[in-house]
Amino acid sequence: MKVFDLEFDIDHYYIKRSAIVEKITFNNRTFYAKFERIEEPLTPLILEQHLHREYTIAVPLVKDGTTNYLVIEYKGEEHQRFHHLVKHLFKTIDLTNYHIYEGKNEERLQVFIRADNLSLEEADIQLQKLSDALKEKMVKKWKCLPSTSLPNEYNIITLPYKKLNT
Repeated sequence: MKVFDLEFDIDHYYIKRSAIVEKITFNNRTFYAKFERIEEPLTPLILEQHLHREYTIAVPLVKDGTTNYLVIEYKGEEHQRFHHLVKHLFKTIDLTNYHIYEGKNEERLQVFIRADNLSLEEADIQLQKLSDALKEKMVKKWKCLPSTSLPNEYNIITLPYKKLNT
């Protein structure tokens, strides 16, 4: 399924519910999921309903222990500064295969970095390096996905709503 410039090869998706749908125990921690796993491929109709904000849809980032995207999701007031900082950092390190999107609102930015069949461990290492570089310039108000410290049910990302210029 293609969403803007992103290609997802998935056989299921997640839909956000108003109440907790699952209790997950992982590495001696308990997570409470509000996203319900739907065992069907994502359809154009569901995607359209997401874009019209009728539903909040998320897709898994990890399949068979690997990922095709590294995601940095920023949530804060300085979203424009973060946007420019990401563009500058990526230009400096010669990273060109990425896309920036607006999430749920304008203060939520999603940066998708293309990675071909990267192991979860390697993805975690690369994201940590990028996060550390960003932390040198601004206060951390972002999360990095996928992460080895989260269960697969939390290594999901809500689909973006709007493409921003990169």
